[in-house]
Amino acid sequence: MPSGLNYSQYRMASNVLHHSNAYSKFFIVSSEKGDLKNVSPILIHKTIIAVIGDVKSIKKLHSGQLLIEIMNAKQSEQLMKLQKIGEIQVKVAPHHSLNHSKGVISESEFQRDLEDDILECLKDQKVIAVRRITIKRNNQNFPTKHVILTFNTPVLPKSVKIAYMNCPVRHFIPNPLRCFKCQRFGHTITACRSKQICARCSLPDHDSNNCSSTTPKCYNYNGDHPAFFRSCPRYKQEKEILTVKI
Repeated sequence: MPSGLNYSQYRMASNVLHHSNAYSKFFIVSSEKGDLKNVSPILIHKTIIAVIGDVKSIKKLHSGQLLIEIMNAKQSEQLMKLQKIGEIQVKVAPHHSLNHSKGVISESEFQRDLEDDILECLKDQKVIAVRRITIKRNNQNFPTKHVILTFNTPVLPKSVKIAYMNCPVRHFIPNPLRCFKCQRFGHTITACRSKQICARCSLPDHDSNNCSSTTPKCYNYNGDHPAFFRSCPRYKQEKEILTVKI
C-alpha cells in the first residue's frame, strides 16, 4: 500500500482504473391506457430519434409497451425526460431485470467473510448485492465458498477485485423453475392453473406433505424418484437448457 493512504482510500484508488459509472441501457416506455399499441412505428421512431438520437434497438412488446436499448449515459438521461409520443402521455422507467447481471465467484479464502463485508469491497465495481450459497445438512445451513454477485450492468465482468485478490467471475446459472402445484417446469404456483399433483408419488389431488405412498414416482420423468430429485434426467435437461440460454 502506498504511504499516506489508509486502506479505504487505497481500495477505492485501486478500483477506479477498472470501472466506469454504470447506467441503465434498457428502458420500458408505457402509456397509462396501453394505447401505444396502436401508434405507428414511424411516429415512434421519429419521436425517439428527435429526443435522443439513434438508439441500438426499439421493440414493441405484446403489452403495447416499448423496449428501448440505448447506447450511452447521455441517452439514458435524455430518454428519462420523454413525456409524449404524438399526443399520448408516456412514462419511462429502466427495465426491472435487463439492466442487471449475475455472476459467481468461488474463493475459499473469503468463506468466513460476511456478505456485507464482501459487498463493501465491491460496491465500486458495479456490484449491488451479494449472496452466499449455502448447503443444508441435517437441517443446518452451511456456507460454501460460492458467492452470487448482482451487478447493475447487463455486461458481466471477467473478474472482480476483493482486497488484493483478483477473483474470476462466471455466469450464474439458476436452478430450473418447478411449480410446486403441478410439478411442471417453467412457471411458479402463482401462475399455475393446473390441478394439484403430488411431488412424491405423481398422483393428483394431494401434496407431498400429505402423501402416504412408499413408492416415489417422478411426474416429469416417470422414474422411481420424487419430482424434486436433483439427479432426475429431466431436471438435468432443464438445467442444460438454462446453460445454453446464458
